[in-house]
Amino acid sequence: MSTDIRVRYAPSPTGHLHIGNARAALFNYLFARSHNGTFIIRVEDTDTKRNIEGGEESQLEYLKWLGIDWDESIDVGGDYGPYRQSERNDLYKKHYDDLLERGLAYKCYCTEEELEAEREGQIARSEMPRYSGKCRNLTDDERTALEAEGRKPSIRFAVPQNKTYTFNDIVKDDVSFESDGIGDFVIVKKDGIPTYNFAVAVDDHYMKISHVLRGDDHISNTPKQLMIYEAFGWDIPKFGHTTLIVNEDRKKLSKRDGAIIQFIEQYKDLGYQPDALFNFIALLGWSPKGEDELFSKEELIERFDADRLSKSPAVFDTKKLEWMNNQYMKNLDLDEVVALSTPHLEEAGKIPKDRTPEQDEWVRKLVGLYQEQMSYGAEIVALSELFFKDEIAYDEEASAVLAEEQVPEVMAELSRQLEALENFEAAEIKKAIKAVQKETGHKGKKLFMPIRVATTGQTHGPDLPSAIEVLGKEKVLARLSKLTD
Repeated sequence: MSTDIRVRYAPSPTGHLHIGNARAALFNYLFARSHNGTFIIRVEDTDTKRNIEGGEESQLEYLKWLGIDWDESIDVGGDYGPYRQSERNDLYKKHYDDLLERGLAYKCYCTEEELEAEREGQIARSEMPRYSGKCRNLTDDERTALEAEGRKPSIRFAVPQNKTYTFNDIVKDDVSFESDGIGDFVIVKKDGIPTYNFAVAVDDHYMKISHVLRGDDHISNTPKQLMIYEAFGWDIPKFGHTTLIVNEDRKKLSKRDGAIIQFIEQYKDLGYQPDALFNFIALLGWSPKGEDELFSKEELIERFDADRLSKSPAVFDTKKLEWMNNQYMKNLDLDEVVALSTPHLEEAGKIPKDRTPEQDEWVRKLVGLYQEQMSYGAEIVALSELFFKDEIAYDEEASAVLAEEQVPEVMAELSRQLEALENFEAAEIKKAIKAVQKETGHKGKKLFMPIRVATTGQTHGPDLPSAIEVLGKEKVLARLSKLTD
């Protein structure tokens, strides 16, 4: 085997980029970059019935959004293409014809109904369902007769009997499978399209793949691929099967799990930072040395060590992701946060899409109030709700604050001070509040809490003078008037 590190991510265009697939791509990317190796994207599009329109483009688009780039693929070319399986049929045919000629594969004429009846019978007898091999030793006459009935054959690999297949896994150490538990498996379907386990082995060999990092759900495929490698006398790549991603209940992450957002494009649409998501996904089943959790892409490349891939399931902690994204959001330029937030305010009908420069400046100030606490762009809608209400419904805690004996005096003086302001800006509003303190003698919580509740309806929130500025003079005075009437 070549000493060059060559790894691949091989998506099927059957759907959009899922968090689990993104992790597989990211681990391979980090592994390649950390070893100055080659990262390849190969599109496995042979399952034509499940392919969706735009699936291929979507996979590549959101990998790029995450910050992943590649050295060889359908869009950048390379010396080992084509990089779509559907364009490699001549290569596959050459190899399955060779297996047929050497008796290592055979044509199977069983119908789906016959195979299902066989499976049901095995289950009823408490046997492990697997193909019985009934077509393995057909005579030429029997094959001719079956073809005369109009049956189209698939091609099955003849699994060696009484053999143990063992490989050393990067994550799981030594893994063994007994061949007798694996029935003769289909390598070419009745429509002439190769199956996954055959095509992937051929492709990995000819693309000189040195390491295969993929999810734990593929581990049962590995012995079948080892058989293909062995049949052709090929070198075997080093395998590493990463553990499952589970939810906080320690259950396997399912696409039907509504508690967790699972597709990368959804995170983009919600206004998450790609750098934060890259950072978070990298730590799903891998940990660097030390206690740090926030890393740039370059730092992750430098630190990545496949030997530190976890043997335990990776827990998808939504709160941790929100915290991590918040750390990135706080470090962004305010204009970038505004760009992430504005579409959500527009969609919610809070602001018009066509705005004046004055309206844009108001939006900028509004978003600036919440940059420190925002976890993602879409969160601005809920956070800023108070700025779009004409009426405030005071909850029990807020009502208790407004019932304090000093409140009427504070509100009356605040109204006088704010009414007199020519420039309704945070700096001037802060001076006005100081003047209220001086005139009434009330300070600290007795002063600031009633002002916050009266103007915003909340007992805590962003910088008070700035919040009052964004609310605007007319709205603030109207709210104070209702309390002093």
